[in-house]
Amino acid sequence: MQSTQATLISAQALQQRLTQDQNQAEKIHILDCRFAMAAQPMPDAGQKAYQAGHIPGAVYADLDRQLSDPIRYGVTGRHPLPSSERLLAALKQWGIDSDQPVVVYDQNNSSMAAARAWWLLRFAGLTQVQVLDGGLDAWLSAEGELSQEVPEIGEVGDFSPQWQTERLINADAILQQQPNLVDARARERFAGKMEPIDPVAGHIPGAQCLPFNELVDAQGCFLPIEELKEKLTPFNQPDSVAYCGSGVTACHLILACVIAGIEEPKLYAGSWSEWIKDINRPIARL
Repeated sequence: MQSTQATLISAQALQQRLTQDQNQAEKIHILDCRFAMAAQPMPDAGQKAYQAGHIPGAVYADLDRQLSDPIRYGVTGRHPLPSSERLLAALKQWGIDSDQPVVVYDQNNSSMAAARAWWLLRFAGLTQVQVLDGGLDAWLSAEGELSQEVPEIGEVGDFSPQWQTERLINADAILQQQPNLVDARARERFAGKMEPIDPVAGHIPGAQCLPFNELVDAQGCFLPIEELKEKLTPFNQPDSVAYCGSGVTACHLILACVIAGIEEPKLYAGSWSEWIKDINRPIARL
């Protein structure tokens, strides 16, 4: 199980790592995963933010185009997991061709796409993947510099993935096994009292609600370990499963569990937006 130190990296530690030894810095891959995911999606907002200024050496990882497959309407959720071909092509585009250190970041709390990138890279078998705690906001607070330069990616070899399929669960298995489910969405959405994104409100029957944004402080940094463990009590059952609206913020819950040293839950990647595509699947409201 990964330790907190292995999972998170502070802005100060990243600055030191990038400036202490230039040779070492060249071996670190940094992914800027900023993305605006709301009721009115702004698919290019993250790319524009990256172009306006990013951590020096970072390349942009696009949630829609690289960290997800195209939507199959009526079948998939809003952010289907990328195919192996799509993810491997993205790894090559980012210059990652072996188990080299990777740091991923978002604007602040890792909920949009940094946690998704972290999960996917580990799903492909990479082991040296860290999340910048507090994201770009923490970097700026630590007086980190920004760059508008897009790094050149040289020749990369073929990455040999070791797919960690045991980290996943699908809707059929959920219906058959009835595992311990934890929903990362806001409590109002979970209760079915409001639904700004998906056409059906509610949650998967038997699930508990743990909004992802309750696991970070006002600056978007993860809570101290003991506080995290207390928040994560819904996962105190074996074989737990995390889900959300489209399989993105659920990765934030999984990330928090790994940080806290709790058994890593599986991901229901299709999540609520896929679950409701089949009218025969049960739904619940409070």
